[in-house]
Amino acid sequence: MLEAIGSLTPAVQALVGTGFTYGLTALGAGMVFFFKNMNRRLLDAMLGFAAGVMMAASFWSLLQPAIAMAEHGSLPAWVPAAGGFLGGALTLRLMDRLLPHLHFFARGEVQEGVKTSWKSSILLVLAITLHNIPEGLAVGVAFGAAAAGMPEASLAGAMALALGIGIQNFPEGAAVSVPLRREGFTRRKAFFYGQLSGLVEPVAGVLGAVAVTQLTSILPWALSYAAGAMVYVVVEEVIPEAQREGNNDLATMGAILGFMVMMILDVGLG
Repeated sequence: MLEAIGSLTPAVQALVGTGFTYGLTALGAGMVFFFKNMNRRLLDAMLGFAAGVMMAASFWSLLQPAIAMAEHGSLPAWVPAAGGFLGGALTLRLMDRLLPHLHFFARGEVQEGVKTSWKSSILLVLAITLHNIPEGLAVGVAFGAAAAGMPEASLAGAMALALGIGIQNFPEGAAVSVPLRREGFTRRKAFFYGQLSGLVEPVAGVLGAVAVTQLTSILPWALSYAAGAMVYVVVEEVIPEAQREGNNDLATMGAILGFMVMMILDVGLG
């Protein structure tokens, strides 16, 4: 399987990897056809798990290889790592302030970003898009780095990242669609929005892979950028939501488990 994927172009590799992550998101969203309600303790544990996976992936799959690559450059190794990391977080912060959206886990319809009269369904789509761009970008950049022949990056490592993101996307898809069903959406509409939470990932993944293969000099910056964007999403949205209903210990242990699973995948396969 590794040889077959290795024979593909970086853009197609990224498309396959992010197609897998999208597929697991859609599979998780499909749980809405079987359940109308989701136990809140289970939801918070799953959100914690997703946060742990994303945090571990940010370091093991992105920041660590970025620092290793930067050590061969003319700048101190921390400059591309810190600069890219901050750039990714600030980009998400800017998008969060400017892009009209609804946080899809929030109760009520408290709009964020520039005020608009758009329908809540459109704002929900924009929120989901904002949330998942970093994940697709991270997978695409990882495949692009592996294709560039950097010793610090490998195809197996990129596949491990895609697997880890996919694993956390399954509960994430369910965590979007099932609560929407409880709020009165039809099963089909709730599934539509749930699977939509992963549809942007292939687009971001292909763009990320193409960008870094065309400009290999930006690889340390690009990897760190994806890490900063992912950490922003985790800290700004996923962790607060997982802690909101008072299931702090359960959410925390879910995060520990998710971090451990992603660490094992990256170290073991990468």
